[in-house]
Amino acid sequence: MTDLVQLTTFTLLTGLGATIVALPFGVGLAWVLARRDFAGKAIVETLVSLPLVLPPVATGLILLYIFAPRGPLGRLLDAVGLDIVFTWRAVLIAMSIMGLPLLVRTARAGFEHVSVRYEQIAFTLGASPLKTLFTITLPLASRSIIAGSVLSFARALGEFGATITFAGNFPGRTQTLPLAVYSALESRPEAGFLLSLVLLLVSLVVLVGLRRRWLGVA
Repeated sequence: MTDLVQLTTFTLLTGLGATIVALPFGVGLAWVLARRDFAGKAIVETLVSLPLVLPPVATGLILLYIFAPRGPLGRLLDAVGLDIVFTWRAVLIAMSIMGLPLLVRTARAGFEHVSVRYEQIAFTLGASPLKTLFTITLPLASRSIIAGSVLSFARALGEFGATITFAGNFPGRTQTLPLAVYSALESRPEAGFLLSLVLLLVSLVVLVGLRRRWLGVA
């Protein structure tokens, strides 16, 4: 029972952490894609959507290459003594990357529905672009941003392929509920079924609770 509580807590905390990490990047990207036209925009849109179409294991392999001790970023991080691969940090990054497209797509739709006229009126009244963003644009798009965050968090809770490839499946260190289900199915199918029910219950509680509290949906 203690192990199950710890496993559930770790999954929830890493999922929440991944959503918090993805939030500023996701909202920033969503705003840029909704409000700006620039060279290479189609490429950025494609890159953001890649985790939705790539097999999660392939995404995990790409992250493994980038953050490995001899990889492009891993080499720099290793120089300062920061390990990423096969640690809880890898779980966080994998969850963030897999949930980011849902956050960006949902938040972008919210920004696109905010009339530019409101922002123009704020400018004529002397508001700076930054003040307009925080007092006009973000509040009006807040429901979509929260909805995207909920979807990103839900995706993080169910993440499996990228996590097991990039972070491994080490009990007490990088194992999440989906990974525990996979491990249990190999030797104890009944335990795997029980863990699946726990994951289902946690997901339902989180989604229903967040929808009621912040989205105003019964």
